[in-house]
Amino acid sequence: MGSPDLQDTAADHGRGVLESRLISLDPADFARDVWARTPLLTRRASDFSDLFSTAAVDDLIARRGLRTPFLRVAKNGTTLPDSAFTAPGGVGATVGDQLDDTALWRAFADGATLVLQALQRTWQPLTDFTARLGTELGHPVQANAYVTPPQNRGFDAHYDVHDVFVLQIAGTKRWVIHEPVHPDPLRDQPWTGHRAAVAEAARGEPAIDTLLEPGDVLYLPRGWLHAAEAQGEVSVHLTLGVHNWTRHALAEQLVSSALELLRDDPAMRTSLPLGVDAPDDELAFVRERLAAALAASDPAPRFHRARRSQGRPEPMGPLSQLAATEQLAADTPVRLRGALAARLEGRRLNTRAGWLDFSEPELPHVRRLLDGGEHTPDELGQELVVRLLRAGVVVPATG
Repeated sequence: MGSPDLQDTAADHGRGVLESRLISLDPADFARDVWARTPLLTRRASDFSDLFSTAAVDDLIARRGLRTPFLRVAKNGTTLPDSAFTAPGGVGATVGDQLDDTALWRAFADGATLVLQALQRTWQPLTDFTARLGTELGHPVQANAYVTPPQNRGFDAHYDVHDVFVLQIAGTKRWVIHEPVHPDPLRDQPWTGHRAAVAEAARGEPAIDTLLEPGDVLYLPRGWLHAAEAQGEVSVHLTLGVHNWTRHALAEQLVSSALELLRDDPAMRTSLPLGVDAPDDELAFVRERLAAALAASDPAPRFHRARRSQGRPEPMGPLSQLAATEQLAADTPVRLRGALAARLEGRRLNTRAGWLDFSEPELPHVRRLLDGGEHTPDELGQELVVRLLRAGVVVPATG
């Protein structure tokens, strides 16, 4: 898809986090036999203490000043209103919806599950991990944490509209899994649209009934029904939600590209006849023109714009970036900013930090930068590196 002059940012050249942290299969076997097809349970996949912990839960709730929607609270399948666990931030913090740690403690002690959402935005180890995993998978990844008191569950049987990797962090949790009632649901096809079928299926014999212990990983494709209950102690698990790109999504990009082409077709801008009661007489003509536009369309630019919009680049501190710009020497190593989704299209570099156009003499240096390695102004040119630093496209390699 797309022309040969398009160049993607280099992926991780070493052993990826999918293989080293989440599964025991060869990635090629996972892609062929498991991905988007069937659950996979991997015992003792990794020690995840570097990614998350019970101490991280307390830190995020008590000291980070988080606001909704970075946290949800649920009990027995019901989500509590935000007003039940938020309060004004106090002097100097003129917001009314910061997390109230006292209210959260009382809800948790009463059996509620705490759901810390979008941790890739609030917890640095998961920012880095999800960015790497998303690059490897080619699909954006979100991280949530579920903190459940003993012998409780936050949600009844349901399915997700994205794939998940469940990483058990602390305690144990029993997972009961049933086959889909609506395979491969799209993002606008939640389980609530099949509530009766989900409830009926959940009463049947499960496909998997297992206990997850710290270090275990469970992969579930979207659509698989699941319910989980903490056992004799507090359970903390991470859910890495993989927001799958689908053929339907690609079709949407293709149709949008075709419709854009048809805007320039005078015959398609023509008004329908006066008094038209039904479009039947016009459909054959429109179908013919639309089919031709679909054949001529290239959805790649829209597809890549949409992919870029669903993620954020590696965090970058403005003070360290300014210092790097001002102190840049000929031998200072720099690298492409992580998770930038950089893509060279002709003379334009499109990234999550914006776009830049380059002259023909600059293009070989830009392509060299895209190989994922470290480079210096002596190699790339001082003026070019300063420009890329100011644009937030490159960062110090030692920073």
